[in-house]
Amino acid sequence: MKEEKSRDVNAWVRFRTPVGWLEVRASEEGVVAVEFGAREEEGEGGSGQALAWARQAREELEAYFSGRQRGFSVPLLLNGTPFQQAVWRKLLEIPYGQTATYGALARELGRAGAARAVGAACAVNPIPILVPCHRVLGSGGALTGFAGGLSVKARLLALERQHR
Repeated sequence: MKEEKSRDVNAWVRFRTPVGWLEVRASEEGVVAVEFGAREEEGEGGSGQALAWARQAREELEAYFSGRQRGFSVPLLLNGTPFQQAVWRKLLEIPYGQTATYGALARELGRAGAARAVGAACAVNPIPILVPCHRVLGSGGALTGFAGGLSVKARLLALERQHR
């Protein structure tokens, strides 16, 4: 995970997935965003290394959805506060097919009372799926908040259980 680099989007790739349309946006340094609910039209734009990163992310996501890939190697460019970046790094440590709770992540970060702050950091994660915020649950295992919607979160978790 790269931090504090240029977030200038120089390329994008839009494609259909089992959880709907996604758009991957990239800069010359790596992927800067994955957006749900993209316009329902496959395509791509941009050039150079940025387009190569966007295409690589698409390929890795397609392999993930088919069960052939469990992790991602495309460079990720995450800009946020130090706390948000710490949360996002923790998300990257949650193994494929497993989950954690907001409270457990807060405790791991040494901020036992910060479950809501962890949730807020997950809510603004600019690169969902690649940074697996879908693997974080509320206390007692409740499905809570997800940029793509709770049904998408449930489908991602089911997909990982199926291919585990």
